[in-house]
Amino acid sequence: MSTRHYPDGVLVGRARVPGQACPRIVTVRNGELFDITAKGFATVRDIAESGKAAEHVRNASGTSLGNADAIVANSLAASHDPSQPSLLSPIDLQSIKASGVTFVVSLLERVIEEQARGDKARADSLRGEILDLIGTDLSELVPGSETAAKVKAALIEKGVWSQYLEVGIGPDAEIFTKGQPMSSVGYGAEVGLHPISSWNNPEPEVALLVTSKGEIIGATLGNDVNLRDVEGRSALLLGKAKDNNASASLGPFVRLFDGDFTLDSVKQSEIALRVEGQDGFVLEGHSSMSQISRTPESLVAATIGGHHQYPDGLVLYLGTMFAPVKDRDGAGKGFTHKLGDVVTISTSELGTLSNTVNLSTQCPPWTYGTSHLLRDLAKADLL
Repeated sequence: MSTRHYPDGVLVGRARVPGQACPRIVTVRNGELFDITAKGFATVRDIAESGKAAEHVRNASGTSLGNADAIVANSLAASHDPSQPSLLSPIDLQSIKASGVTFVVSLLERVIEEQARGDKARADSLRGEILDLIGTDLSELVPGSETAAKVKAALIEKGVWSQYLEVGIGPDAEIFTKGQPMSSVGYGAEVGLHPISSWNNPEPEVALLVTSKGEIIGATLGNDVNLRDVEGRSALLLGKAKDNNASASLGPFVRLFDGDFTLDSVKQSEIALRVEGQDGFVLEGHSSMSQISRTPESLVAATIGGHHQYPDGLVLYLGTMFAPVKDRDGAGKGFTHKLGDVVTISTSELGTLSNTVNLSTQCPPWTYGTSHLLRDLAKADLL
């Protein structure tokens, strides 16, 4: 992978530019960041809904804002110079949705480990029983299938069924609202943990850009910041566990589909995660999109269609197979974030997304919403 934080391809994003009241629409050309904001194409939503997003971004006239690498570096909260441009989240008016429990392999392994309570022999026995029932590899178990229904029945009989298994291998995907339009943060920003949480983790994911017609037109990286203790207490606390100030990170850019980059490219992505703590702790992991149990198309179909419309389109986090278990503060204590952790998510197809962990109450508050954007665009005669 390139040492740059963004890939080649047709990229679109947003930037904060000194002297400009509203966020600017940007792309990368020959190592420079270009402002391509134009009347009628002043939001990522408008570009996505045009029906020719990649063509528009590729051909739009623009003004250079400077070296793209320098602007990406200036986007880091720790070294930000407000007199220079910096990246924002690459989406604006789209709804921010997410899917969960989309990787059967990691889901069932966690259930097996949970039931075995550290007894490797018991874990091997339970795994063998499930594999005998399935007659194939866990990665080939199709949620909602007849085989999955048999597994469900067997696990219920063994007393190990849960609401997570229901959405993991049952007929219906878990789709939830991760955040409101305009609430996501971008490359370099702080990501927020609700202060009540003492057990939490990053979730490195691919997120799809989807139009109001349900067409998937691009992808970006995302960190679906998660409070494991809050969600674990009750699934009814999912909103509290998932939707907090600065808890949804996306970026650095949306890469739009074109001849060289397609949804099939996304399906083969290998996503790397690295967490570096101020205490010297380092956690590394990866998530392979080829192991996803529900196809991206099926997750999009479960989100948007005749049953639910999104006039401004949406971004959909696809879930992760990564569940951090590396002990941090001693044997058996597992992993949880500490303030100041730097979380880096990367893949060759989409670049690198880096954020620093803080409390949601200490991250910059979300004060610039849809109404503010529309007023500023109107004043600038860009609508």
